[in-house]
Formats: sequence, structure tokens, C-alpha cells
Amino acid sequence: MTGATVWLTGLPSAGKTTIAYALAERLRDEGHRVEVLDGDEIREFLSAGLGFGRADRDTNVQRVGFVAELLASNGVKALVPVIAPYADSREAVRKRHQREGTPYLEIHVATPVEVCSERDVKGLYAKQAAGEISGLTGVDDPYEQPESPDLRIASHTQTVQESAAALYALLTERGLA
Repeated sequence: MTGATVWLTGLPSAGKTTIAYALAERLRDEGHRVEVLDGDEIREFLSAGLGFGRADRDTNVQRVGFVAELLASNGVKALVPVIAPYADSREAVRKRHQREGTPYLEIHVATPVEVCSERDVKGLYAKQAAGEISGLTGVDDPYEQPESPDLRIASHTQTVQESAAALYALLTERGLA
């Protein structure tokens, strides 16, 4: 089976990780080798010590991109729910995959900041509003939306299963599922 990197970008609490795990379950049930490179786990283990300034965010994205490409080039579906707020960082990851001949899909989980703030899965929006943290992507730090992602998912208008199904349909269309 062909490997691929599926990068899910979007604001905090957009639904990236939830969709990735739902898709992973379906792919595993069909016999695919799948790894979810969760942004929080990556930060803890692979990018410990990095901050949230632009240079550190870029370093984090490049590290994740390297690992994802390595997995994908070895037949694994690497699902990457990582914010990756800067377009140039995401483009560098795409180019790495192109150089290696490894399939890469960029998925924009396009949930409005107001919905993300209501979900506030990790309490980040509340902390930012209370002045406890700054540099929250999409609030007081930039998020550069993908101009032409392979798929744009409006997770606030459909269920997790519908979002995962749309992503699965794209993988099927591209011969990756």
C-alpha cells in the first residue's frame, strides 16, 4: 500500500486531531499502516524546548514534516494534525515530499475562530482572554490560511464522521486509500 502524508492545518480546537483519529481508525480497519503525528505529542517529545515564536514554530513544522515524509515513504499513512500557522513552512514540507516523490495532501480544517473559542478544548482561548498567555494562533498571533488546499473541511457544519469521510473520499480519489 502506498504511503502518504495528510497534513491537517487549522486553528487550535478546529477539530484537526479528532478528524485525524477518526480517519486513522477507518484506514486501520482496512489494513492500512497509519500513524497520527499529534501536534501536542510532537511538542512534548520531538520538539521539547521549542517556543512559539516564528523560528521555533518553523523548526517544529520542519521536524514533523521530516518524520511524516520518512513514514510515508515507507508505506505509512502519516496523519499530521498540526497547526503549522505559516504558509512558507507548510510549503517547505510540501516541497520536501515532492523532491522525494512522496504523496502529500494539505487539508485545511476551516473552523471559524469563534467556534474554536467556544470549543476551547485545551482552555487556550480562555487563558488568552484572561491575559494568562499570548501568542495564540488566530487570535493575537498570525494564522495564514492555505490558499489552495487539497481539501477544505468546514468541521463546524458537519459531524466528525462526515469530515473523516470527506477526507477518505479524497484519499480514494487520489489512489491512496
